[in-house]
Amino acid sequence: MEFHGKRVIFVCNFMNMEKVNIAIFVSGSGTNCENLIRYFKDSERINCALVVSNKADAYALVRAKNLGVATAVTPKPELNDPQVMMPLLQAHHIDFIVLAGFLPLIPIFLVNAFPHRIINIHPALLPKYGGKGMWGRHVHEAVKEAGETETGMTVHYVTPICDSGEIIAQYRVALSPDDTVDDIAEKEHLLEMEHYPRIVEQVINDMF
Repeated sequence: MEFHGKRVIFVCNFMNMEKVNIAIFVSGSGTNCENLIRYFKDSERINCALVVSNKADAYALVRAKNLGVATAVTPKPELNDPQVMMPLLQAHHIDFIVLAGFLPLIPIFLVNAFPHRIINIHPALLPKYGGKGMWGRHVHEAVKEAGETETGMTVHYVTPICDSGEIIAQYRVALSPDDTVDDIAEKEHLLEMEHYPRIVEQVINDMF
């Protein structure tokens, strides 16, 4: 990307034996966000340096502040403005971005600035249950309507195209015909809480 006349690629700071700073992007209540912050609280390698939300009333911001993590609100115009986002991430020395229930598409300048350093969690098995409209309760309703015998979570790298990045990991859970949409959502969410922090840790350890 171009920023102040220069092409910017974020370079990790771990070569200087500093912690890898991550930013968590979130739109909602922030259970995954809080889980990540608590998981890495005592980590010697990974620091949750910033929580970013496109919604000023996202409860994730309250969770982050209560745990001593800096926060920022970037509605869609700011999210899509490199003159806003790049200085924000540079100010917090961000090396890696973790999406945890973040609804807007990531702009291409961020994807280019953080090549293979933005990952997302999706509440279903990709590629079957991905793409436009497949988020939150909608995706669990689709799984129920299809009569699936299993669901799961997918972690993937982020590209400018929704849910199209290379898959990093998938975890599955069995469903019964009696499971409601709420039951499906609960089973899948338990997978996220169990596995997402460890996957983030593994990806970062392999990369830096």
